[in-house]
Amino acid sequence: MKNPRESIFKESEEPKGLYVKGYDFSKEPDMKSFIDSYSSTGFQASHLGRAIEIAQKMRKENVTIFLGYTSNMISSGVRESILHLVKNKMVHAIVTTAGGVEEDIIKTLKPFILGDFRLDGALLRSKGINRIGNILVPNDRYIEFEKVFTKLLRELYDEQMKNGKIAIPTEICRRLGEMSDDTSVLYWAAKNNIPVFCPGITDGSMGDMIFFFKSEHPDFKLDVTDDVVTLEDIVMDAKETGAIILGGSLPKHHIMNANMMREGTKYTIYINTAMEGDGSDSGAMPEEAKSWGKSAADSDTVKVQCDATIVFPLLVAGAFVD
Repeated sequence: MKNPRESIFKESEEPKGLYVKGYDFSKEPDMKSFIDSYSSTGFQASHLGRAIEIAQKMRKENVTIFLGYTSNMISSGVRESILHLVKNKMVHAIVTTAGGVEEDIIKTLKPFILGDFRLDGALLRSKGINRIGNILVPNDRYIEFEKVFTKLLRELYDEQMKNGKIAIPTEICRRLGEMSDDTSVLYWAAKNNIPVFCPGITDGSMGDMIFFFKSEHPDFKLDVTDDVVTLEDIVMDAKETGAIILGGSLPKHHIMNANMMREGTKYTIYINTAMEGDGSDSGAMPEEAKSWGKSAADSDTVKVQCDATIVFPLLVAGAFVD
């Protein structure tokens, strides 16, 4: 009969690594020490600590940083963390969704309002209030945005009729920024010559307004192909590239797919809650990106599987505040 003590008290080897320890709150409060403590806390906190280290390397080595984010990041207060990076020229190119563009401008016109995840959807609809998670967006925000966006569409259409110039999404994003104020991400992107790529520009409210505009001007054109060339040129001309991607979907794939042109990013940070098991690109782990050549075989990568509204401001505080 096997000795049960040998089974329970099996001899072990000592693994190498950090000792697990959290922040000591008995000490004088210190933001840097607090953020540094995440590395040794364990679970996703340690992934955040690793993400901060990778972001610090990106800055130290002056790699070309691609920032990708879904529209809900702009819906939330993460917008102000993104604005800090863009205002201070800490990223070099942005890829976002249509909502990531339009909601940035809408917030310069009227604010979004904190609500609740459990509010009655039919009741909200009857009052003309849209819900994004626990964030409320009254429909008058989109009415105000239509005035701004339709004005730009008219200008672009007039230029097309006058000299044959066809609008491209990066130009639309730049000109929206120029029309906005300094509380806008797009404003600072335009001011600092940081291109904002929006390959899904016909989605969302902008898509609705383009539909209405084309019903009156069916010969209006919009070309996305020039932006593909511009994005790939930035990728191929860079000495090294890094990616910081909040959420999944189109921005994540567009950035990582572009980096296949150079056999992948040197550094990659994913922050999202998506699961790998369904095979979606949103849930794909960094190792999957390596199999495609989206991240280099020897790249430094991490995925923080957590709500970006919680961890991204901490990442910015730990790696992008001097």
